[in-house]
Amino acid sequence: MKEEIKDLRRRIHENERELAKLENMIVTDSVTRGKRGKKPLGTVKITGRPTAAIALKQKLLKKRNDRLTALEAELLELTNQAEEYIETIPKSELRIIFRLYYIDDLTWYQVALKMNQKFPKRRIKYTEDNCRMRHNRFLEKLE
Repeated sequence: MKEEIKDLRRRIHENERELAKLENMIVTDSVTRGKRGKKPLGTVKITGRPTAAIALKQKLLKKRNDRLTALEAELLELTNQAEEYIETIPKSELRIIFRLYYIDDLTWYQVALKMNQKFPKRRIKYTEDNCRMRHNRFLEKLE
């Protein structure tokens, strides 16, 4: 979940940068003044802002930003619900395992490494299967 939230924030930031870039957008074009017979009278450089195109892009980018912000809020709410549930688990080791796996999005191997770092004096070291089985047994007891 954390990685997805980071990705959403990155995408929102990119959209905001794009919106700021649109504010400073200026278009330049060269056109011929006219003709005297077959010869052109010269060229003129015209600069301006394509307001209709900018307004449309801004509207679409803001709409996308709003959608991403809503999705980020929804993910944060789900994260909070998961953390609240994890806090109700009675055993601290299980709480840590659940937090590492579900909140921090670590693999079972990474969970085992972190658990061994947190509990270095444990006689039997944590393995990925050990952590996964503790997790599964806890969930089976709930059913």
